[in-house]
Amino acid sequence: MSAEHIEARPGAYADSVTLMQVSADVRKADGVEAALVAMATELNLRLLPGLHFVAPAQAGPNDLLIAIRASDDFKLAGALRIVEDALKSPAVPQDGVLRSLPPRTTAAAVRAGGPGLALVSVPGRFAFAEAMDALDAGCDVMIFSDNVPVEQEIWLKDLAAQRGLLVLGPDCGTAIVGGVGLGFSHTLAAGPIGLVAASGTGAQQVLCLLDYAGAGVSAALGVGGRDLSSAVGGRSARAALAALDADPGTEFILVVSKPPAAQVAAALRGFASTLATPVRFAFVAPGEPDLTAATEAALGAAGLQVPQWPHWPAAMAQSEGVRRAHGGCLPVGALHGLFAGGTLCDEAMVIASERLGTIWSNIPLRPEWQLDPDATAPGHVMIDFGDDQLTAGRAHPMIDQSLRLERLAAEAEDQAVAVILLDVVLGHGAHPDPAAELGPAIAAARARRDVRFAVSLIGAASDPQDLHRQADTLRAAGADVFASNAQATRFACAAIAGTP
Repeated sequence: MSAEHIEARPGAYADSVTLMQVSADVRKADGVEAALVAMATELNLRLLPGLHFVAPAQAGPNDLLIAIRASDDFKLAGALRIVEDALKSPAVPQDGVLRSLPPRTTAAAVRAGGPGLALVSVPGRFAFAEAMDALDAGCDVMIFSDNVPVEQEIWLKDLAAQRGLLVLGPDCGTAIVGGVGLGFSHTLAAGPIGLVAASGTGAQQVLCLLDYAGAGVSAALGVGGRDLSSAVGGRSARAALAALDADPGTEFILVVSKPPAAQVAAALRGFASTLATPVRFAFVAPGEPDLTAATEAALGAAGLQVPQWPHWPAAMAQSEGVRRAHGGCLPVGALHGLFAGGTLCDEAMVIASERLGTIWSNIPLRPEWQLDPDATAPGHVMIDFGDDQLTAGRAHPMIDQSLRLERLAAEAEDQAVAVILLDVVLGHGAHPDPAAELGPAIAAARARRDVRFAVSLIGAASDPQDLHRQADTLRAAGADVFASNAQATRFACAAIAGTP
C-alpha cells in the first residue's frame, strides 16, 4: 500500500529555482509516485487535487509545502531525506553568533556588500516588492520570476530608468554579467559581442553558436520575454542597448527576441541607429533571418569567420534500417515538435510553416492555430513544454523532462507522426545529463516503428553536461543532432518529404 506525507512547514522558505530542482529530484527517486515541493501559494495548493493529495489545513503562501507519495514507508523516508538534505540551512555557530548566516533581506545584503545586481527568484506575486527593495537600495535587478503582472513590470522599469538602473526581466531566464552566467546560462570567453535578449533559449542558441565560432561575449542582458510587447514597449531593451553602447568592451551588439510587436521593433531599430556601437537584430518572426543566419551576419560584421555548424548524423545502423524499410526514403507524415525552449519552438514554427503550412501549437504563430497542449490535432504540431501552463507547480522541462518524455512515448505510438523534433538545452542550471533520459526514449521509439528524430543541441564547450558526450549519446540512439535549431528544423521538414 502506498505511503504519503503532506505538510505545510510554517515560515520556511526556499527560492523557486531551488524548489523546482528539489521537486524534480524527488520525483526521480526510487518508488516515488507523486511529489510536489513548493511554497504553499494558492496556485500550488490548487495543484494538489490533481496529484490526489488533500491540502493541509491552514496552509498559506509563507509556508513550505511538501507532498510526497511513495510505494511504501521505506521509499517515502528516502524521498523525505532528499528534501531535507537539499533544504538544509547553514548551521548556526556554537557561540550563537549569527553574522555568518547569509543576509535574509535585500537591504541587509547591500549593507554587507554594497549595491550590485540583485537576482529575484520568488513566486511572481512577491517579486514586485523584492525588486522594489533592490532598486531602492541602488541595485540593478534581474527578475527570474514569472507570472509578474505587466503593470508591475512597467512600473519597475520606469522607476529603474529614473534612477539610472536596469531591470532584467521579469521571466529573465538567462544573463551574463561581468563574466558570470545567471539563470540558465553558460561559461563563455570574454569578447567584443554583446547581446540584448527578450528571449532565454534564443539567447542561449546565439551564445552557443558564438562560442563554437570562437567569438567571445562582453555581456548578455536578458530583458524578459514581454519587453518588446506593445504594452512594455522595449523599455529595458533601450536601457540595455544604452548600457552596452557605453561599455568600451562591447564592439558589436546583437538584439535577440521572440516575435516582437511590429511598432516596438521599428522604434527599437530607430533607437539603435543613434548609437555609436553597430547593432544587428535577430527577431524570430516570419520574414526575418533565423537565429543561426543572424549569428552568421553578426560574426561577419564583427570581422570573424563563420564556421560550419556541427551536425552529428544518426548512427549508421539506425539510419540505414529506416531507409531500407522505405525503399531509400522516409515515410510522408506529420512533423511533431516537443520543445523545452519557447523561442526555439517559435523559430521552428516560423521555418516549418513556410514549408509545411499550418503548425498547431499551444504558443501558435496565429490565433487560429491554437491547440491545447494535451489535445491532438491532425497534421503538424509543436508544443512548448516550458510554457507557464505546463510549468505551474513543477520544474521547467530544461530541469525535469518527465512531461516531455511521456509525450514522446505517446507520439512514438502515433502512426501519423513521421518525424519528431526536439531541443536539448545544456548549461548551468539545466538537467545534468538530459541525453541519458532522452537517448533510451528515442531508441525505444525507433525500435517500435520507423520514426525519425531531429535534435537541436544547444550547448557550449565548457558546459558541465559535456556537449560532445550528449551528442554522441543522442546520435547513437538514432537521432540526427544539430548545433543549430534552424538547421535541425529544416532537416526535419525535408524528412517529411523524404528528401534529407
